[in-house]
Amino acid sequence: MLAFAPMKNTAWILVSTALLVLSCAKKSEAPAPAAAAPAANAEFTKFVDDYFAAQFAYGPTGAVASGFHEYDGQIEDRSQARIDARAVELKALLARLAAIDRGKLTFDEAIDADALDGQIRGELLDLEVIRVYNTNPMFYAYLPGGAVDILMKRDFAPAPERLRSMVARMQKIPAIYDACRANVQNPPKEFTDIAIRLARGSAGFFEGSVAEWAKGAAGSDAALAASFAEANGKVIQATKDFALWLEKDLKPRSKGAYAIGAENFAAKLKHEEMVDMPLAELLAKGEAQLEKDHAAFVATAKAIDPTKTPSQVHQSLSANHPSADELVSSVAESVEDARRYLVEKDLVTIPSEVRPKIQETPPYARSGGYASMDTPGPYETKATEAFYYVTPVEKEWSAKAKEEHLKLFNPYVASDINVHEAWPGHYLQFLWAPKFKTKTRKLVACGTNAEGWAHYAEQMMIDQGFHGDDPRYKLAQLQEALLRDCRYVVGIKLHTQGMSVEDGGKVFVDRCFQEPSVGYEESRRGAYNPTYLYYTLGKIEILELAREYQEKKGATLKQFHDAFVSEGALPIPLVRRIMFR
Repeated sequence: MLAFAPMKNTAWILVSTALLVLSCAKKSEAPAPAAAAPAANAEFTKFVDDYFAAQFAYGPTGAVASGFHEYDGQIEDRSQARIDARAVELKALLARLAAIDRGKLTFDEAIDADALDGQIRGELLDLEVIRVYNTNPMFYAYLPGGAVDILMKRDFAPAPERLRSMVARMQKIPAIYDACRANVQNPPKEFTDIAIRLARGSAGFFEGSVAEWAKGAAGSDAALAASFAEANGKVIQATKDFALWLEKDLKPRSKGAYAIGAENFAAKLKHEEMVDMPLAELLAKGEAQLEKDHAAFVATAKAIDPTKTPSQVHQSLSANHPSADELVSSVAESVEDARRYLVEKDLVTIPSEVRPKIQETPPYARSGGYASMDTPGPYETKATEAFYYVTPVEKEWSAKAKEEHLKLFNPYVASDINVHEAWPGHYLQFLWAPKFKTKTRKLVACGTNAEGWAHYAEQMMIDQGFHGDDPRYKLAQLQEALLRDCRYVVGIKLHTQGMSVEDGGKVFVDRCFQEPSVGYEESRRGAYNPTYLYYTLGKIEILELAREYQEKKGATLKQFHDAFVSEGALPIPLVRRIMFR
């Protein structure tokens, strides 16, 4: 339950009004009629159910991740015919939504209608204009491992039952690779390079982790074990053949452009994030934040050691890092510190005592990131495990690349990553998810909110005294801020100004103090994730909203945090409307 300062919020006004009505009633001896809650709009409720049913039929893996297990035995159909049918379906849904009389919707329904309108238009933009399924083999390479892993890692049903669903999915995995061969003709080389990594990792995943789990899941059921072995053998071979095709056939002809162009970039932001700002103004905002954080980084580095350059100070901190064998355990040992501080300072309500499990990122998901949070869906009632993934070094990497990767997990940056991924970042957000008041808010998330909140949390924790006055942690927070600032600027320039991935990588090195291999990976991510400016842009929007909310509502920081995370990861303009309704 949210608690706000008296006389500064709607809840208090409603209580005061009720007392006044009661007082008048006593004087007049006539009872006052109770105000009826607005009735749900049946047409809109049906639309919401139909929208998500169609989405889950198109994306069964996401349905299972959300907690809908009637889709356990299904897997995505990524044939061009099914993609085209999805576009037709979305247009019909958009027409239905437009026909609903918004004036008859409740406040919350109107908010959800706007959110779903943006979701539909954003997906149509991807399918029909940007055409991601015709230009990016990563969407096919990633899918099989994820579809199988979601059945394996969460105990929502008896293991033999999940294994049968797994076999049903695996039997259709070769068709996903066939769809890629048919649909993808001339992708950017950057996309194909990552798809090769994903496919190779997936082959090892099926040979190792999946086979080992299935052996225990089948138990004494010889027929089940045999059906798995047959399906897995075909998947392993199909995956290896797919990796070979990517490398020998697709890669030599991967000469396409990754830039989506200024018009599509602006439309994507408008539909997905409800950000409608001229690109020149948007870029200027990001560049100003980059300059601000760069200056603060330089000043903080000087405070640590005035005899060294900022880069040398940064390098000196990075030198203290775990070994490859110690990487995951070092994160596991440090993650609880942030939670303890949240409780000690009473900065936000933590609605559960359940902790995430810290594990290596599965091989099929190692697409260039360093850490991620994988949590149970809001409708999951049995499998409550959440996974904080840490990406290990790869065996085939050079010694230099391994060292550069491990440097990122020095104790100062690792503390910041823990805040972002777990406390009070993504994991806290997802602990709140079952409490979101509508189906739409449970199932829709946008980057400026979800990633913006996690990035905001990094700065907020330091501002609130986490690690005291130790400037090394402040420098690490600023390093991560600079990383996101560079994503902001590089993403816009990659897609609207002709910047190359290589030149983008240099921005990360020169302005954000990143290692060259990290800079290249970050820039390449921007090629396939155009609007990854949502980290910094979202943080800026949330900082502004926090100041305004506390000022106008007379609220504490904790009250703002609880109010914000309780509404779900909707586009921030919608959250603002809710918080100031």
